[in-house]
Amino acid sequence: MDKKYEIIIFWSEEDNAFIAEVPELPGCMADGGTYGEALANAEQVIDEWIETAMELGRPIPQPKGRLAYA
Repeated sequence: MDKKYEIIIFWSEEDNAFIAEVPELPGCMADGGTYGEALANAEQVIDEWIETAMELGRPIPQPKGRLAYA
């Protein structure tokens, strides 16, 4: 399965951490103390999101690449 989803990473003052969002997978996000940590955590969460969707029989969106609104 192609897992090349767009990941948006930004700094959150409120959380004092980098936040990584995966817009194509509803509710899929992670955080980390560094940019790299947030990215690695997001990649792990993408795998977990897909695994859970498969177990529940839910559709898994195909990656679209760069999103127009991001």
